[in-house]
Amino acid sequence: MTESTPVLRHPMSKYIREDRQPFIYCSGCSIGIVTGMLARAIDNLGIDINKTVIVSGIGCTGRTSGYFKTGTYHTTHGRAIAFAEGVKIANPELEVIVVSGDGDISAIGGNHLIHACRRNIDMTVICINNMNYGMTGGQFGPTTEHERYSQTSPRPYGNLEHPFNLVKLAASSGATFVARWTAVQARRATKSIEKAIEKEGFSFVEIIGACPTAYGRMNRLGDGVTMHKHLLEVAEIQNGLPPHEAELDYATKIICGEFVNIEKPEYTAVLAEMQRKAKGE
Repeated sequence: MTESTPVLRHPMSKYIREDRQPFIYCSGCSIGIVTGMLARAIDNLGIDINKTVIVSGIGCTGRTSGYFKTGTYHTTHGRAIAFAEGVKIANPELEVIVVSGDGDISAIGGNHLIHACRRNIDMTVICINNMNYGMTGGQFGPTTEHERYSQTSPRPYGNLEHPFNLVKLAASSGATFVARWTAVQARRATKSIEKAIEKEGFSFVEIIGACPTAYGRMNRLGDGVTMHKHLLEVAEIQNGLPPHEAELDYATKIICGEFVNIEKPEYTAVLAEMQRKAKGE
């Protein structure tokens, strides 16, 4: 390398750990795209990274937290939201963001998801939904569509179970901000992540992504480029649609947009007020 050789740097290098580049994700995976979305959202909002904590669980998406220069927790499987709640309650001044996968958040972590929504604790949850357990070999999970194939639902029958619709689940459990986008709608998704971070209360942003290595291969959906082109073709934007109408059918239609944006008392603020009253202040 000569003095005139340009040094390539990640455009979000002030937030992303360059010493851990390149990303370890498979070719065509959406997780790196969403990592960039979050970094740009933090940058656009001018958030102090020294007062920001990014939490993730186990799985491919669970690797996300380790790429950031913020405070980070790479937690045990399914416990990302539970750890994040502890961080927020211990120091409500921190900006707490969870980035994890559909299996981590809605399977073993499903109980934590619905109760964090119910409590309306101030945090942002970004769920990258690739409809399977990608890291452990492509088993079916709570968001795998009915009759789709996986390592644990092989041909000719496919998955016998019906999937969670995470937008409906978060909204019905009490989240105050709920949105869904695909990984190819990067600008719209980034704006929703910004709104979610600014929202005082529990915010849930689902990003439908591609897993060509496991889910795509098993269901003959093509490579990463093909899967992302498909996501763009079937995405239908309906901002403000009642969340129970926000259907998700990978083959034909994925309803995207911002579905919930309401006001409710936030948990740590209510907790602080209760503590002040208990002290007689």
